[in-house]
Order: sequence, then structure tokens, then C-alpha cells
Amino acid sequence: MCVGIPVKITEEGEFVARGESRNGVEEVNMMLLGSQPVGTWVLSFLGSAREVLSEEDAVNINKALDGLAAIMNGDDNVDVDQYFPGIGETQIKTA
Repeated sequence: MCVGIPVKITEEGEFVARGESRNGVEEVNMMLLGSQPVGTWVLSFLGSAREVLSEEDAVNINKALDGLAAIMNGDDNVDVDQYFPGIGETQIKTA
């Protein structure tokens, strides 16, 4: 399974950017999105940026990843509302 990780761009580049993620500093292939300014959040799959994110979406994705990690580590008291905000609400994104 491939999971997208939010990465905040710290050094922009035409083909490769450097960014910070929950996994530390990493290089991200920007060929699909093109150069993005410093401070931009992107969703990276296996080191390739595939989508520009809002900061709110990046925060919510990181919360969900924290929740999944807690569940996988055997935490019996996972607060769904904390880790998965809005999961009970219908969310429709328009193109």
C-alpha cells in the first residue's frame, strides 16, 4: 500500500525540491507539479509530489497518520475525533 505523506517545501527546485515531513528532511520529485514556492505543502507518494495541499489538509492528513500509528501500536483508546476530524461529516470537493 502506498500512503501519501504531506511535505512542506523548504527549498524549491524545478525538478527536485527539499522539504520537511513527519519523517524528517527529504527530497521530493516535482516533475508532476512543477516548481512550488517555499512554504507550499505537497502530498508525496514514494518521493514524488502529486498534489498541492492546503495547510489545513496537510494538518488533517498528519493527524490521521498519527491515529493510524496509534492503532497499529495497540492503543486501545484512540480518540477518533482528535485523529480523524470531520470523519462523520459528509465532505464533497468540487473540481
